[in-house]
Amino acid sequence: MTDPQPLVSVIIPCRNEERTIGLVLDALGRQTYPRKRMEIIVSDGFSTDDTRGRVRGFIETHPKFPIRIIDNPGLTAPSALNAGVRASTGEIILRMDAHAVPDPDYVEQSVRALAETGCEGVGGMWDVQPGATGVVARAIAVAAGDPLAAGGVRYRVGGKPGEVDTVPFGVFRREVFDRVGFFNEQVPVNEDYEFFFRIRAAGGRIFFSPDIRSRYIARADLRSLARQYFLYGRQKAAMISFHPRSLRVRQVIPAVFVLSLAVLAFGSIFYPTLAILLGAEVAVYIAVCAGFSLWEALKNKAPMLAAVLPWVFACTHFSWGMGFWAGIAANFGRLFRSLTGGNGRLGKAGSFR
Repeated sequence: MTDPQPLVSVIIPCRNEERTIGLVLDALGRQTYPRKRMEIIVSDGFSTDDTRGRVRGFIETHPKFPIRIIDNPGLTAPSALNAGVRASTGEIILRMDAHAVPDPDYVEQSVRALAETGCEGVGGMWDVQPGATGVVARAIAVAAGDPLAAGGVRYRVGGKPGEVDTVPFGVFRREVFDRVGFFNEQVPVNEDYEFFFRIRAAGGRIFFSPDIRSRYIARADLRSLARQYFLYGRQKAAMISFHPRSLRVRQVIPAVFVLSLAVLAFGSIFYPTLAILLGAEVAVYIAVCAGFSLWEALKNKAPMLAAVLPWVFACTHFSWGMGFWAGIAANFGRLFRSLTGGNGRLGKAGSFR
């Protein structure tokens, strides 16, 4: 980047986000990075609520703010991102989420990290906020940063700067899209991880910086959380059907756990001794959840978390695990071809143009 202040295209995929889109735009309007070196593209999937009205209202009250709305006929996050990239003109592409509120120096820190590290993509730390008042919403937010639910990923639990597999809301040099293609629209939920994998498979690097921070607004209730993690699990399976080598141990543990419970429960019908193993596994799981819940309750000085967090942990694990196996079933043919070398369209790294 020869220009010390390159043009940054901020792309926000959204659909029915009237509750949070204003918070995101307000935060982008307070960035320390020069406004004249930014463009904001809201890629909307034909929202049926007042999302577009909120964006238009913001434009009317901020006439000099460089923002525009484009249509996302595909209605998914990757199709929204692809439409935004194609409509953008910036040297740097910054993906923002309609549920995330970036810190005032978010853009500035991201541009600096790209320049200083020479990496193809960078990202930072989530500071997860409850999606509503009440102990359940708070427990969901706390669990999002706990290793038992988050799996130890650095952007959720914290850590030192360095190269990683994935970051939230990645920031990329534009030429990355010329090298590896666009986001895979056949992976509508796990599209960012799939994109990062192709970058790394092509020899690129992804860098985590704890100085790049955003507030992420978590789901407000267990039903929404279950739906979210079921989709996460399902789309993780879709993603590995393209890239089986991308699967990590931390990602497969909930799926193996759910499968083992189902197998032992079914097997105990014919072999009653298996019920002992089933009971032992459930007892160990309850003890682990209780231990992590007590630790978080003490750390956060909120005794009620000890009673609610086990349900949140169980919701994330079971929803993710069941979603994963549903995704395996839905994508089995492609996964089989990938494992046996029959999927020649993508090749080693893959490319989606």
